[in-house]
Amino acid sequence: MADQQAYTQVIEIMNGYFDGLYHADTKQLAKVFHPDLRYVNMIDGDYMNKSRDEYFDMVDRRTPPADRAEVRHDRIFSIEFGGTKMAFVRASMTMMDREYLDFLTLTHDHHGWRIMTKIFTYIPKTQEA
Repeated sequence: MADQQAYTQVIEIMNGYFDGLYHADTKQLAKVFHPDLRYVNMIDGDYMNKSRDEYFDMVDRRTPPADRAEVRHDRIFSIEFGGTKMAFVRASMTMMDREYLDFLTLTHDHHGWRIMTKIFTYIPKTQEA
């Protein structure tokens, strides 16, 4: 069972995750992603399964949503712990005209909590008239 400190630490990781994505800041994301991260997109026709370095190459080529003054909407739906060494987070974020749904697994080691897998899907946002 997780304690309040573990819960608070996972929330801090998630805040760094959302900030890093919004600013397309791979230095920030390196603090929250495990070096062995797997990044998996589950969209038909857009499937990806990348390493952390491959994913960071993509992020480095983006124009950050913050630079385009996109309104930021991120949310943590749930955090579930599996003992003291792993957690599962279901979260969402709106950016780049898409609503992303993330399933994130986190592991805890001597470096603290970090995201080990990011499996996600997205729904394109419709343009408002």
